[in-house]
Amino acid sequence: MSVDLKGLSTEGRNLRSRDLDRMSISEILKLMNEEDLNVVAAIKEALPQIEKVIEHCIAAYERGGRIIYIGAGTSGRLGLMDAVEVIPTYNCDRFIGLIAGGEGAFVKAVEGAEDSKELAREDLDSISLNEKDMVIGIAASGRTPYVIGGLDYARSLGCDTGCLCCNFNTEVAKHCACPIELSAGPEIVSGSTRMKAGTCQKIVLNMISTVTMVKAGKVYGDLMVDVKATNEKLVERCRRIVMEATDCDHDRADEVLKLCDNECKTAIVMILTDCDVETARGRLKEKNGHIRGVL
Repeated sequence: MSVDLKGLSTEGRNLRSRDLDRMSISEILKLMNEEDLNVVAAIKEALPQIEKVIEHCIAAYERGGRIIYIGAGTSGRLGLMDAVEVIPTYNCDRFIGLIAGGEGAFVKAVEGAEDSKELAREDLDSISLNEKDMVIGIAASGRTPYVIGGLDYARSLGCDTGCLCCNFNTEVAKHCACPIELSAGPEIVSGSTRMKAGTCQKIVLNMISTVTMVKAGKVYGDLMVDVKATNEKLVERCRRIVMEATDCDHDRADEVLKLCDNECKTAIVMILTDCDVETARGRLKEKNGHIRGVL
């Protein structure tokens, strides 16, 4: 059965790039740069929708649930990448990315995977999806069967659902409670949604994960106080974060971080409230990890 892509802005022809192969390198770069400005404008228009999805993500996190991205192709890769990057940045493993065809599809497309609704259900079952979770379907076209199947299954379990699509009035949006639909217009290479559509998705996913983590107490001021010190660079970053948050010197930050296994939050509370490790940890636990709540 043929797929009808008529009417999708992501599949349309861009009048400005009809002679793309005849343009000079500088002309192509100028055109790409100008077209990318449409990404910012499109996202600005969608901010109220994005806010609503984030509110549901925060609620899911607060009830002990997870935020699960599900998508195919570029959309799936972007979701997986955002979820993976949350782990070292915020010491949080409750963002999960699922891509049609499994993790191997991150580097090599799996034929037919995006067309299977049942596969989405199997993938969600494999991570024990439950009603506490929030599932966000990502589909540039807004028609991907894998995403639709995943959202339908999530709704059947009582999960909160959202989507991120780069067209308006999409089929995917009909299968979730909180849709985000935006459009930056046709790509300069027709149908290549790894370009403007992908950039839209990357920025919006940054917004979703970042704001959720800020409201979860993972940020104090503008400092990522739950960063996981897994290498020398991040150990030094932890020192600088503690120094900035407490106005202490390098030696003091180093001393306190060693006492609490490089836990930035604990070190900050120890210094600012003049307490020991266990007291600081206890106070943070009482306030669900929010430093401002402790102070």
